[in-house]
Amino acid sequence: MGAAGFRVLLDSVRYEVLPAKATEDKVLAHVPRDVVVTVTASPVKGLEPTLDLATRLAAHGYRVVPHVPARLLRDDAHLKDVIDRLRGSGVDDVFVPAGDADPPAGAYDGALPVLRRMGELGSPFAEVGVTGYPESHPLIHDDLAIQAMWDKRAHATYIVSNLCFDPRVLGDWVGRIRRRNVALPVYVGVAGPVQRAKLLSMATKIGVGESTRFLTRHPSWFLRFVTPGGYSPERLLARGAEALTTPAAGVAGLHLFTFNQIAETERWRRALLDRLP
Repeated sequence: MGAAGFRVLLDSVRYEVLPAKATEDKVLAHVPRDVVVTVTASPVKGLEPTLDLATRLAAHGYRVVPHVPARLLRDDAHLKDVIDRLRGSGVDDVFVPAGDADPPAGAYDGALPVLRRMGELGSPFAEVGVTGYPESHPLIHDDLAIQAMWDKRAHATYIVSNLCFDPRVLGDWVGRIRRRNVALPVYVGVAGPVQRAKLLSMATKIGVGESTRFLTRHPSWFLRFVTPGGYSPERLLARGAEALTTPAAGVAGLHLFTFNQIAETERWRRALLDRLP
């Protein structure tokens, strides 16, 4: 990947964090204010930890993107309360996945009804993100997943791809959604430089965050992490250079899954930037 293309991706990053006890302190200590911070939500803990952390980080001057899974919303009143709380905190960007809560907390069983309802409520957020699945989703057929992006395109402003470790699969997926005339910009989901021991510990805490749960559902992916030399975000980006940097791909930046290894992720990013011309 050319230095210019690499720098654009590294300058346009989003850090996904889990709303744990020490997360706020880690973000304040290590994340520059120009880096977008997204906060996951858990069907075990509910939306409250996400909303609380998002509100606090926004007060510190970060651009924060809370995850608002459809299946965690109890009803219209709950959705309106979430909207009012986030808007009152200055949040203008939300990520709306379906979520993993089973059964759902209320009537919403997917992202599209929530997106439509937010439109009826006056589209309160300037930016709205939806999920893309380069690798097969364990519960949704690939064609249905891409069709869902088509259905949601009128209500969203960008797509965040879930974890993908195969540059060829990633490129094919981007091509497929573009052939479907889904023109939304894509933030490519990439796991950061995760330490294997910490990942093993984090992965046992099922329900802490969507990225952890999705990873544990794909044993082959997990093995790529825990095998020495099995995964390098820099190598993945280099091998996916063509797919990520061609203008037709419409890649807006990177969505880095930190698994709360926030300091390590930022050191990795800064080291790469410092090595570029």
